[in-house]
Parts: sequence; structure tokens; C-alpha cells
Amino acid sequence: MNWVETLNRAIDYIEDNLLDDISLSQIAGHVYISSTHLQRGFSALADLTISEYIRNRRLSLAGLELTHKEVKVIDIAMKYGYETSESFSKAFSRFHGIAPGAARQRSTDLKLYSRLTIKIIMEGGSVMDYRIEEKEAFEVVVKTKNIEAEEGNSTQIPAFWSEYFAAGLAEKVLPVLGVCGEMSQDSKNFLYAIGDFMKDGQEVPDGFEVWQVPKCTWAVFKCVGAMPLAIQEMWKRIYSEWLPQAKYETLPSYDFELYTDGDTSSPDYISEIWLPVKKK
Repeated sequence: MNWVETLNRAIDYIEDNLLDDISLSQIAGHVYISSTHLQRGFSALADLTISEYIRNRRLSLAGLELTHKEVKVIDIAMKYGYETSESFSKAFSRFHGIAPGAARQRSTDLKLYSRLTIKIIMEGGSVMDYRIEEKEAFEVVVKTKNIEAEEGNSTQIPAFWSEYFAAGLAEKVLPVLGVCGEMSQDSKNFLYAIGDFMKDGQEVPDGFEVWQVPKCTWAVFKCVGAMPLAIQEMWKRIYSEWLPQAKYETLPSYDFELYTDGDTSSPDYISEIWLPVKKK
């Protein structure tokens, strides 16, 4: 799998079906990649989610139609996926800064959001510490929560971590790991988990469960810096620098963020990202 080509084929599919009710799972299935990695990689490289990209493209095209065609606003709203003229008007005004009716007037400024093309531009060399590691199957004991695939990473996961500490769960299971479970193709959610590696003879506290992690090859990336920026930046570098050149591709399995002891606000704080991979 060529990562850049895969993302561009996903964009091709979006553009070909822009007027249809398309889902993240449909796009991911079309390019034969997991929904989780498609969303994360797209967001890392484009700095917006797939749903935001689709919404921006639709509203941009809707603006063009309103300036060139004598059509009812409600017809344009329905064409671009809005059930009412009110919901369309709100979204249109947020994007363009004016109401749909005003877009018909001459000399009105509208925003054009052009089609996206993913390109990797190689710049000055920089060091990325990583290792390839073979690991036998192991178990983790975790507390899980359903997270929205497209919008939940930025809000629901941090809220889950706050809930974990507020409920005193860190006294039952140390929050060493943040684990993303794979999202099924027909779901809009994925399971996210907080927990630790399972130890021999360890009892599973109420409300926790054990996940079986299969034998796998892992690409392990070292992150140095304060949380959460350091690990966010590393995810972006993985998708923009490492995957386009690596002899490995991602697997539809768990991936991990591992947090060490120490001050998470320190510029010297160390964490890791574990990505399941296989050779191309």
C-alpha cells in the first residue's frame, strides 16, 4: 500500500460521491484500509477531519450554484445533504459569512474550498527515533468507552481521561496505556481504552475488562516532550514522514500510546506510540 496514493484514492471516492450520503466506513472500505487509520492519517496530513472536508466542499459548491442558477434555496439545501433550509442557512452562513439569499447578489464575496490533493514534500532531514519489534501475544486490562470516529479524538478521549482520574480508577489500574481498538466497517464508533499490561495473577477490577492482543510486529516511536502536543506531533510525523517511505504498512488491530512515569508537562517527558505493521 502506497500511503499517499491510498489517501488520494479516498479523496477521489469522496469527490465522485459528494452528493451522496457517504460514511467513513464506506470510504475506508473502498481503499481497503481501516477506518481508524484512514481518519487519523487524513486528519494528520490535512489538519481537518473527513466530515469537515466533505462539509466544506459541499458548502463551497452550493455557493457557486447559488450565484449561477435561479434555484430555490431549499432545493440546493436538499441537494447538498441538508434536510431543512434553516440548517443549510446556518451552515452556509458559518462557512461563507453571509446568508444563502445574499449569495445571489453581485459583487458578493464567497469562499471557494477547492478539492484536496495529498502530496508529501521532502524538506530538511530530521531524526525520528523508532524501532521494529516482534512481540508475542499479550493481555491488557482496560476500562473502555465508545468514541465517535470522526470527531471524538479531540474531545471525547481527553474527557475520558479526566473521568478516569476523577473516578479514582488510577488507584485500581495504573493508566499506562491509551489503546485504540479497531472500528468495524459498519460502525461510526470505535472502542478506546485506558489501562495497563496484565500481570500474572492480577485480578480484574469491576468495570474493567481484558483485551487479548495477538502476536504482532510493532513499529515503536519514541516521543519526547510535554503531553499532549508531543504525541500529537509524532502521530502527524508518522503519517507524513514515516509511512510514505517505510517498507511497512499498518494493520487493522490495536494501537497503543504508552506513558512512562514522570512529569507529563516536562519538555523531557518520554512516551511511545506502538503501531501494528507488516512488511509491504
